[in-house]
Amino acid sequence: MVLASEQIMRPTTGEYAHTAHWRSQAHMPTAIESTIKIVSGEGPYVIDSEGNRLLDGTAALFLCNVGHAQPKLVEAARAQMEKLEFYHNHGHFVGEPAERLASRVRDLSPLSDAKIFFTSGGSDSIETACKLARLHWQLEGRYDKKYILFRDRAYHGLHAFGTSLAGLQFNREGYGVESLIPETLRVPWDDIDEVERLMEELGAENIAAFITEPIIGSGGILAPPDGYFAKLNKLARKHEFLIIVDEISTGFGRTGDYWGTDRFGIDADMITMAKGITSGYLPLGGVQVARRVWDRFFSGPDAPVFRHGLTYAGHNTACAVAEANIDLIDEMGLVERVKTLGKALDAGVHSLAGGTGVIEVRAGHGLLAAVKFDPEINLEPVVLAARKKGVLVRALSGNEIAVSPPFVLEDQHIDEIVDAIAFGIAGL
Repeated sequence: MVLASEQIMRPTTGEYAHTAHWRSQAHMPTAIESTIKIVSGEGPYVIDSEGNRLLDGTAALFLCNVGHAQPKLVEAARAQMEKLEFYHNHGHFVGEPAERLASRVRDLSPLSDAKIFFTSGGSDSIETACKLARLHWQLEGRYDKKYILFRDRAYHGLHAFGTSLAGLQFNREGYGVESLIPETLRVPWDDIDEVERLMEELGAENIAAFITEPIIGSGGILAPPDGYFAKLNKLARKHEFLIIVDEISTGFGRTGDYWGTDRFGIDADMITMAKGITSGYLPLGGVQVARRVWDRFFSGPDAPVFRHGLTYAGHNTACAVAEANIDLIDEMGLVERVKTLGKALDAGVHSLAGGTGVIEVRAGHGLLAAVKFDPEINLEPVVLAARKKGVLVRALSGNEIAVSPPFVLEDQHIDEIVDAIAFGIAGL
């Protein structure tokens, strides 16, 4: 309980000391001055507090794949909460929704006979996979295999491992050390031959895992160069390290395939997931784990214990919503829809090539696209102009405008997104 006298005595320095909410990734004075309150949604649209209906060209953060306010997902949450909202999944306890969902994800997984370790979200999934990779090699008796390699421009969340694996420098700085977890190494995002050279310089005996997004998302919508992952697979076999594929943004259909792992033929040992597993309706994540890694943990009375877990992992209501979300993706044929809409998006954003300040267009893999601008161009007016046209788009740190809409668009929505960006470019 806070007494009125205590409130009065608290410091109130700072221009916005009255504001209680500290937002993620925000320069707070600027964020407060230009606040946008999203209060409701419907399908591919959201509505702000001033009543503006905005086409969600971002799917929030690569995640509202089935669109907003889908009745089936709302009902799934209500029904589960009426039965049992939550009980933990530690030790001997297990929830029916978590058991069912694990089986469904296993059947969808690119990994043969995967085990599914649930988490509360994407950063948790990265932390889980990296800890498990290091534990795997310790149990193998190969105690020097600790390093996890990551690609420049990568984003893997912002827990301790995620921060240490950040290929975006601003997410790494200010914590007193170059890397929170020192046994990490950044490699080029696009030069697999240089990756091999750096591996040999580091020493294969020191490498536990290589983590990669199929398509780098927040770092600029960067698809791999031809042959990148085929050679990575060979390097993993040659040097005996694990491959962790970060499908937190790409999983559940974003690329036009259910998994980017399949699309690019990556020989994964673990696959992290979140976002699209519930389309963002509730926080949930997980790690798909290949037999090579999980087998010893499930065998015999002397099996080791993975001393790791999260209170809300396998949350009953979140898992029930995830099941309904997977049902909806299937019923509406949304992965096939992404393939079709992705072709339209590819053609649309390429029509912007040659516009003022545009130096590159990136598309061709489902509902992911980016328009890169000259670094001297300020993209804030482009984003604001698009919003005036009723479309939300996102500026990325490499001076790109990114597009990653929900899967429930119609063809005209693609045209609206492209037209809104063109309107913003015309005003530069």
